[in-house]
Amino acid sequence: QVQLVESGGGLVQAGGSLSLSCAASGRAFRNFDMIWFRQAPGKEREFVAFISMSSLDIYYADSAKVRFTISRDDAKNTLNLQMRSLKPEDTAVYYCAAGNPGYGLRLRESGYPYWGQGTQVTVSS
Repeated sequence: QVQLVESGGGLVQAGGSLSLSCAASGRAFRNFDMIWFRQAPGKEREFVAFISMSSLDIYYADSAKVRFTISRDDAKNTLNLQMRSLKPEDTAVYYCAAGNPGYGLRLRESGYPYWGQGTQVTVSS
């Protein structure tokens, strides 16, 4: 198993920036594909950004392209999400998740066995 803990959420004004982190412990972080999802109030959880185990494959949701950057630091067992030009519609609980490698981008939550507890991001207008 791998345990995941998100941090870095908070309240920010529209146009501002936040940097989220996901700290991993347990099984070797470097052996997993990693992904960020988010869930806004009253909405389904949605894909934000994905990075493969090798970091060679990176994908973003259309809403995150240009503004968000996903990265990983295997030496520090950390997944990051840098968010810029934030909009009120980015308000959500952001979750990191880990999945076994070799399957590419999976948009279904069921493709990722390990989840963090989430961190709240609130963007005020």
